Amino acid sequence: MIPKELAKQIRYIQMVTNRAVNTSLAGEYSSVFKGRGMEFDEVREYQPGDEIRTIDWNVTARTGHPFVKRYVEERELTVLFAVDISASGSFGSAVKKKSEVAAELCALLAFSAIKNNDKVGLLLFSEDIELFIPPGKGVAYVLRIIREVLYYKPRHRGTDIAQALEFMARVMRRRGVIFLISDFLAPDFTRPLGLMARKHDMIAISVNDRREFELPALGLVELADAESGKTVLVDTSDRRFQAQYKQDARLRQEKLAHLLAARSVDHIPIVLRGGQKKNRASYVDDLVRFFKRREQRQR
Repeated sequence: MIPKELAKQIRYIQMVTNRAVNTSLAGEYSSVFKGRGMEFDEVREYQPGDEIRTIDWNVTARTGHPFVKRYVEERELTVLFAVDISASGSFGSAVKKKSEVAAELCALLAFSAIKNNDKVGLLLFSEDIELFIPPGKGVAYVLRIIREVLYYKPRHRGTDIAQALEFMARVMRRRGVIFLISDFLAPDFTRPLGLMARKHDMIAISVNDRREFELPALGLVELADAESGKTVLVDTSDRRFQAQYKQDARLRQEKLAHLLAARSVDHIPIVLRGGQKKNRASYVDDLVRFFKRREQRQR
């Protein structure tokens, strides 16, 4: 059993994300993620008009009659959501926490996936592998994914993206689509990211709050690192502190963007600003723009 408030939240997410999927995302998703291509289905006797290059010469030699190979398009994809549930996800200066937005992003993309008959799975990670749900189909499966992203209580506070990528490499044997959702405040994960990106279609979604880029001038404020528990007292009204804070945030984002681009990993940056409806409209638009750019690139 889950709390009534959580059940209500899940139903609400299902309602609003389904609306966004039906009006904006499903078609964009389908046009971008094509499936694995053509796969062998069967052999049958040659018929006038068949392509000569499709003749199966081994079967033809054994039977004394010409046979051709028949192929079908394999549309079905396996989509995995790898979600960072470390303690920094509990931060949110606006209406929603970063972890709640991660759940809505999973819902938007998962409902788009099942509309196209794709399988969806979930990996929750912190500094350890917390939960893995193998890919499956159907609305009930998507609702379970949303529930776990919202409701799961992590055992650890830190972040280890490298370990999560290494785990995915073991469980994702066939090529799939992986959405890596995190704030990417983690130790180096360059090598396993490169290895995964060569085999799978990887999309990184960075979820950050506006206050991680700039702070209001509020005088003396004690800041706490949610993952390490360390605290520091800072003067947010000090101009030099403000400038350094913004520069450090900008450099982190530039470093992440460079790392992802160098490994051919697509990047969707999400920054939480303002109220609930404004945020949702903003990141739905971010997803649509990403799909449109990617479709143009694939032509």
